[in-house]
Amino acid sequence: MTAQEVRLCGLLLQEHFGDVVEKVGTHLIRSGVLTLRALAYETKLALDLVKKSLCVLVQHGMCTFGAGRRGPAGPVEYRINCEHILHMLRYPRYIYTAKSLYGDTGELIVEEILQRGQMTMSSTVKTVADRLTHNMPEGQSMDYSEVVSAFSRLVETHFLQRCPPMASAGSSSSEAVDTPIPALSQPAEPESHPECYKLPYINLTGQGKRRRSSEDGEDDQRAAKKAKTDNSECGDEGIYWQVNFQRFHLHFRDQAIISAVSCKLDQTSSEIVRTMLRMSEVTTPAHAAFTQALSANEMEFVGKTGDSGGGMYVVNLHRALANLARATLESVVQERFGSRSARIFRLLLRKRHLEQKQVEDFAMVPAKEAKDMLYTLLSENLVQLQVQ
Repeated sequence: MTAQEVRLCGLLLQEHFGDVVEKVGTHLIRSGVLTLRALAYETKLALDLVKKSLCVLVQHGMCTFGAGRRGPAGPVEYRINCEHILHMLRYPRYIYTAKSLYGDTGELIVEEILQRGQMTMSSTVKTVADRLTHNMPEGQSMDYSEVVSAFSRLVETHFLQRCPPMASAGSSSSEAVDTPIPALSQPAEPESHPECYKLPYINLTGQGKRRRSSEDGEDDQRAAKKAKTDNSECGDEGIYWQVNFQRFHLHFRDQAIISAVSCKLDQTSSEIVRTMLRMSEVTTPAHAAFTQALSANEMEFVGKTGDSGGGMYVVNLHRALANLARATLESVVQERFGSRSARIFRLLLRKRHLEQKQVEDFAMVPAKEAKDMLYTLLSENLVQLQVQ
């Protein structure tokens, strides 16, 4: 990572979790992989503080760990996940997206899970119902069933997913902080878990409770102490949920494609693409080039895959993203080097290979100016010179 990225990660950790977690996280970023004792020795922090910091990072998916170079018999080694730290920059966007799709209830569900890293469904439902009830007029309250419904929709559309099961790897350091997950366990990839999006049956009925301002601190402590007991009573003990960042990013990609179609074609075409993307959002793999086949009207970003049922069509994701990237590059070139350089750049993108004389003729630019512009683009690594 660059020095700027390391500094940014450190500032994010400090803002969200404090100085100690920032020091542990930043040292792990710079060192790569370290054992618990090595990390405590090099940071000159108390072992207990390092354990607590690692538990916080693991709870939020920002630290992974497993057997070291000595194998299972050796000490566990820790590695920071910088990508998940940088996700904190997008927390407001994740929360706003949940609000726009699923209202205030969806917003608070995602906000609570982002703040705590991972939560059980029953605990999330109770917390969100209490918050919504607290903001309602006197005499009104939020029913648990409404929050359960919003939570279920977030899972069905894959914005939330189960945390993968943890396999014990020796002694646990989770006792260092009040956290429900074991600190010494190596999680698998969430998508590889067969029940990743399976909702548990929870025995939860009732309504949110209004908190008095004088009892806020006491309620928080009481809720933390009774978390495990409440989960066992509700039937979802040990089943924790986390935000699926990749699903949010795919949603952002889809919105960019829809906006591009609207600008290039019209509003009706963008609504067709929006419908196709929403209908296939769960069934289309994350890195697929095309969406799942659907019946629709053909346009530039839609390709035909068969004739059954009057024609089957898919959204060409790679072509749409390539066009978005191309438009971005063209705007950068125009802003930095002017409209004539942008014209030459667009010409080379379209024709792939051209001689200098062809560039002059097709772009209708004088020979000297074309030569200077091509040299500038070449020096900036925006075009390449191919010698035959």
